[in-house]
Amino acid sequence: MTRTRLAVWGDPIAHSKSPHLHAAAYRVLGLSWEYGRRQVSAEAFTVALGGLDDTWRGLSLTMPLKGEGYRAAATRDRHADLTGAVNTLLLGAAPAGFNTDVGGIIDALSEAGITAAETARIIGAGATAASALVAASEIGVKHVEVRARRPERAKALVALGDRLGIPVEVRSLDGGRDAVDLTLSTLPSATALPVETAVGLAETGGALFDAAYAPWPSALASRWSDGTVVSGLGMLLHQAVRQIRIFRHGDPALPLPAEAEVVSAMRAAL
Repeated sequence: MTRTRLAVWGDPIAHSKSPHLHAAAYRVLGLSWEYGRRQVSAEAFTVALGGLDDTWRGLSLTMPLKGEGYRAAATRDRHADLTGAVNTLLLGAAPAGFNTDVGGIIDALSEAGITAAETARIIGAGATAASALVAASEIGVKHVEVRARRPERAKALVALGDRLGIPVEVRSLDGGRDAVDLTLSTLPSATALPVETAVGLAETGGALFDAAYAPWPSALASRWSDGTVVSGLGMLLHQAVRQIRIFRHGDPALPLPAEAEVVSAMRAAL
């Protein structure tokens, strides 16, 4: 029997929950696919990718490899093109790149009853912030405020906002007290903001989507007082569902067979 192999790559990678999520899904789908993990640095990515044989069907990519995945892809979906980030590679003669983080954020928000907003605040200016901005645009947000430790790093988000037709205003973490409908925090899990900063963001932030999930609640979520709080586990789950759709039949929007049962098994594996 021909092996079918997949894996999640990143650096670090030992903490990744992806092997558990994918294994649970493939059991329900009746697929004897192997899904592992491998520590791969950005510098080692090209050589590692070139060393894969034709038993490899796909890769999930986490930090710091999403830009490397973007450059390796022969074709890219719209979300990857907009964000410059690929977290899913469907391998073959011409690797296809996808960004399922955008859809993962949208699905996590929808599951919490958040399907629309007029104004949003994005905390952070890294790769996940670009996915958050695209997700915000797709639920109808008309104005975005970016809060960053180093506002000069947010220039790419302003440019992306121009492409999406959304004004993006950049401020420091402590800048301003304007209220918004939705906050999307893309800060790393271990980030601890000063108490006054966190309280100020919480008092004017509306609902909170926090990409962090370990430990939970995050330092920011523990201060939240202004609305619904959604942890990053929802994004992790739903971006993985979209990855599995890609690995199964090449389309992140086409549901899996018995998808409700698949999602239930994956949720239990978190």
